[in-house]
Amino acid sequence: MGHGIAEVAALAGFDVVMVDVAEELLAKGLEKIRWSLDKFVEKKRITAEEAKAALNRIKTTLNLEEAALDADLVIEAVPEKISLKKEIFSKLSKTAPSRAILATNTSTLPITEIASATDCPDRVVGMHFFNPPPLMPLLEVIKGEKTREQTVEKAVEIGKKMGKTVVVCRKDVPGFIVNRILTPLLNLSCWMVAREGIKPVEIDSAVKYRAGFPMGLFELCDYSGIDVIHLASQSIKEREPNAPEPCPLFKELYEKGHYGQKSGKGFYEYRGGVYERPEIPREAGEKVDLVTIIAPAVNAAAWIVRNDVASVEDVETAVKLGLGWPKGVLEMADELGLDNIADALRKTAEKYGVFYEPDPLITQLVSEGKLGKKTGEGFHKYAASEKTAYSEILFERSPPITWITLNRPHRLNTITPKMIEELTDALLKAWHDNETRVVVLKGAGGRAFSAGADITAFTEIKTKADAERFLRDFQEVTNIIEAMPKPVVAGIDGYALGGGCELIQACDFRIASTRSELGQPEVNLGLIPGAGGTQRLPRLVGIAKALEIEMLGDRIKAEEAWRIGLVNKVVPPERFEEELRSFAERLASQAPLALKAIKQAVLLAREAPLSRGLAVERSFFADLLFTKDFMEGISAFFAKRKPEFKGE
Repeated sequence: MGHGIAEVAALAGFDVVMVDVAEELLAKGLEKIRWSLDKFVEKKRITAEEAKAALNRIKTTLNLEEAALDADLVIEAVPEKISLKKEIFSKLSKTAPSRAILATNTSTLPITEIASATDCPDRVVGMHFFNPPPLMPLLEVIKGEKTREQTVEKAVEIGKKMGKTVVVCRKDVPGFIVNRILTPLLNLSCWMVAREGIKPVEIDSAVKYRAGFPMGLFELCDYSGIDVIHLASQSIKEREPNAPEPCPLFKELYEKGHYGQKSGKGFYEYRGGVYERPEIPREAGEKVDLVTIIAPAVNAAAWIVRNDVASVEDVETAVKLGLGWPKGVLEMADELGLDNIADALRKTAEKYGVFYEPDPLITQLVSEGKLGKKTGEGFHKYAASEKTAYSEILFERSPPITWITLNRPHRLNTITPKMIEELTDALLKAWHDNETRVVVLKGAGGRAFSAGADITAFTEIKTKADAERFLRDFQEVTNIIEAMPKPVVAGIDGYALGGGCELIQACDFRIASTRSELGQPEVNLGLIPGAGGTQRLPRLVGIAKALEIEMLGDRIKAEEAWRIGLVNKVVPPERFEEELRSFAERLASQAPLALKAIKQAVLLAREAPLSRGLAVERSFFADLLFTKDFMEGISAFFAKRKPEFKGE
């Protein structure tokens, strides 16, 4: 992973020295970085100039001590061998300046044990990147027993500069956050295969199609490498005697050299394709008890929270961005019912040992009647309001503004039929809510407004009638946004592509961060925009520019989108939320009846003859002269104060 971390650092503007034990390894690392940067340029995520500048920031050497002499931060990414890591850190503590932070990219080994090889354990911290570092958004920062708070804070700050979403593991526990949650899940599933006659494909089918995991559990083992899984499990067991006995199937496959995809065989067999995935039928997992499968991960997460290793929010973020799960593990538990989770754990403990007994936090919540969504509270609170009524969007009614957030950050907020259904309902609620004056539509996760339709949704489309039904529902969402009798503002931070770009076109205002990219890439799939893009985009940017965007399928940067009129305002990422809220609040302070009339009249200008538009304008103006809002506006003007409009 070293070359990937070097690339991420260089792209963030840091000068990097990449160290390895042989020139050919350094050359190979640089070659991979060039390939990756070229891919980013090809996909228009960065410019050719930015790629060249990043590459120029990377130097190489075989001399670790020389490289560390002037370093502010060292990130070690050698193989997961504690003796090797301690040897490296011993050298670093003698060579690196006293200001330098010494970070390890380990995924399982104790930070404290690694730091013990130095004379500066207060400056040693874990910075666990996920593979591949240039693409995976998560960074775990781990505090060792003697790590200073300032060291942790600086590591978090640097991680954010690298564009990562950072979670903090406050105690040096085996597995940290992500692997501590994942390992018991994999281990129990493996034991169920070994002892109970359940097939790997059945469990994989259940978690993929019923729980929405991006990969089956055994598919993930094969993809990550059985050797990696086996050695990580052994490492955790060695350092935590109470951990369950690792499933013998992992050891058996490891000793046979069946490491998964990279060796051609693991739990599945492979023919050698780079992107080859096993065949996992949807119906195979219909009879698998999903609660039993997921319960060990919930138990581990509860332990993490109870022991103040990480917050509930960081746990949820970690599994969504580190593992690609559609929801937080504790949110899943709340949906399944904590009483059901506790029962499943007790039954598992009877079969596989006391490790699986419900964590005291789960037992406490159940005893207090906090069983999850069905009782209004579990690990999360579920007030009886629209804010918690949806699974793929967030609805926050905060008069005079209603915030609607596309909430699939692990999938770049791609749009599914379920999301369309929920958006329709939420928009209509905002429409009829007299206290809502402005609606803001944005995306969760800080990487995308929405990268378009979820391609997996297409697998459900079997006929032309199915396709037209899907698009009719999608188009209806954009029609509701456009017809909404109050302003709708799109907040774009990251990608707004395909269907995501079509959603923002229906909004009245579009505010984008400088890191945003917009486009209609459907032509690259042999398709056309299907949710209004061929109709609304020409009205916003002109026919010639719309044809260029849609026929070439290229992405455009936020500044270019502003230049051609596709967005109203471009702001730096660090000011995005502030500017978006400020703009919405300013809109909300205006006279609601006047805003409604302006929107209707301006939209009419698109289609009606001038004479008809002028007639409507006269009528609206005359009506507004006799409203309380107009009288308030006049009074405030003469009193030299800010008006307080009531929408009356």
